[in-house]
Amino acid sequence: MSLLSVNGLAKRFGGVRVLEGITFAVEPGQIYSIIGPNGAGKTTLLNMLTGIYRPDAGAIQFAGTDLTGQPTHRFAAAGLARTFQNLQIFFNMSALDNVMTGRHLRQRCALLPSLLRTPAMARDEARCRADSIALMERVGLGAYIDSASDTLPYGALKRLEIARALATEPRLLLLDEPAAGLNHTEAREIDVVARRLAAEGTAVVLVEHNMHLVMEISDRVLVLDHGEVLAEGTPAEVSRDARVIEAYLGAEGAASAAGGGEARDHGVGVQ
Repeated sequence: MSLLSVNGLAKRFGGVRVLEGITFAVEPGQIYSIIGPNGAGKTTLLNMLTGIYRPDAGAIQFAGTDLTGQPTHRFAAAGLARTFQNLQIFFNMSALDNVMTGRHLRQRCALLPSLLRTPAMARDEARCRADSIALMERVGLGAYIDSASDTLPYGALKRLEIARALATEPRLLLLDEPAAGLNHTEAREIDVVARRLAAEGTAVVLVEHNMHLVMEISDRVLVLDHGEVLAEGTPAEVSRDARVIEAYLGAEGAASAAGGGEARDHGVGVQ
């Protein structure tokens, strides 16, 4: 059984069709990338996979449980977590406190022990802090544990969001444009984190425009175009697909690529 199974998902806003007939599956420990031109429906798909949008048709199964149409907290409790294309950092909090906010999903919370600061509650908070520190170190942020979040460089903030998502103990992590705005070195840090998570058994669904990153680390790639699945397969299969090349380069560019490698220059042909 696949960890995540998506069957026939569709979404419309008013009379506008955004997604139609989206079907794919993600296995444990797999890096599964979703790519496509701007407006293809990638972020809308992620929003349905985390309960932000309710699909108009289709089904979402996670670890054998039907999550179709469930609210966001049901997806989080089941073991799905995500980051966002635009940073969602609490800049009035420390970097460590940002991660600890995610950890509270897995803590035992009760009003009276919290008010009285019982020894059990204090021990739970200490564990939360220790676990959050370990997560920051896991994504390469050990140097920023005591830092205010608004002092972190942009690349570190991207990894801080990943650490906070990991604090919920997900079985599947969805990353929306984690390398956007990053330089080559910072993008490589995201590469390292994604590979490490997959090696540890956490599935990663990656939405990304950095084709070099996608083709280098993905086990499988789903290509969307105008709200439909254009292609699906290994990075090598997808990068050679004439329909994918045309979707990115247009008919004229696709013809040039067929004659001499222009697709590679645009990042489509990277294997």
